[in-house]
Amino acid sequence: MQVARARLAVFECAIMSLPTRTLGRTGLQVSALGFGGAPLGEAHVRLDEATAVAAVATALARGVTLVDTSPLYGHGLSELRIGSGLRQAGRSGVVLSTKVGRVMDPRRPRAAEPPSAGGLPHAAQFDYSRDGALRSLEQSMLRLGVGRVDIVLIHDVDVWTHGAAMIEQRFAEAMEGSYRALEQLRREGVIRGIGVGVNEADMCERFAHAGDFDVMLLAGRYTLLEQPALASFLPLALQKGIGVMLGGVFNSGILATGAVADARYNYKPAPPAVVDKVRRLDAVCAAHGVPLRRAALQFALGHPAVSALVLGAVKPAEVESQIVDLSAPVPGALWSELKSEGLIDAQAPTPG
Repeated sequence: MQVARARLAVFECAIMSLPTRTLGRTGLQVSALGFGGAPLGEAHVRLDEATAVAAVATALARGVTLVDTSPLYGHGLSELRIGSGLRQAGRSGVVLSTKVGRVMDPRRPRAAEPPSAGGLPHAAQFDYSRDGALRSLEQSMLRLGVGRVDIVLIHDVDVWTHGAAMIEQRFAEAMEGSYRALEQLRREGVIRGIGVGVNEADMCERFAHAGDFDVMLLAGRYTLLEQPALASFLPLALQKGIGVMLGGVFNSGILATGAVADARYNYKPAPPAVVDKVRRLDAVCAAHGVPLRRAALQFALGHPAVSALVLGAVKPAEVESQIVDLSAPVPGALWSELKSEGLIDAQAPTPG
């Protein structure tokens, strides 16, 4: 029976067509489900090479047309694996996004901290200068094995990464250096869109006011669990025509696993208050016959500013499952009950 269900799921994925949306002012059409390369960098567990590359190839074969990665992910390993997947499945129609802000140095060994299960041994150095951005992009294109990248994001200019004491310096470096370099590349037609990739809605908003950005990737701040981006940043993105890509829609895992003993939130063990809220979310979803992760995925796509979700996967089966969750029906009564119970913001747009 389990084998039959698995085959049915694969068959359903094969016949489903992913919805597409316009990625901000770039004019690029992308699948609402994007492939996120962070897990391919082996931050938590080493991966079988062939299986990891097959996850990329499967996503592309199933109609995913947006792929996002970064030099940070495995210090280049994610980009290498995505490059292999692109060579297997073909680049045609794929919108490729990567990031700048760090430069890899193969001459220096990678530091032991923060701990990582795998990845390449090359050291990473923050560099938000103009030359640093150009060097980082050149390195990325070599690892990816491509002659062009469509979207380039300035990575991790947030308090989460640099701390309150350094954020003003890093922001100034990024705007005076990386931003100017990417703006010139966009003006010359070398890349199609520029943006930022951060963990904080406030920083997205600050960048949106400071420069002319096409795309922003926000991780973890507009999810079924919490919506701090709702009040200010997402309306601003709509006003300015900025295409929003959402990462971390499972809040580092807890909205995918549920309130299990080792549930993760914001890359750490989930605190009791978060665990309790997830239990309540899960109970309402279960009453409507909807898996928690399915509700989390579809809720995040409900806001009109959101162009795509960027979801990580390390196995083909994970890609297949994501496509099923994106396409399966969710009753409108679920969203109504979540709002009436105060579990999601009453002003949050919902699908349907």
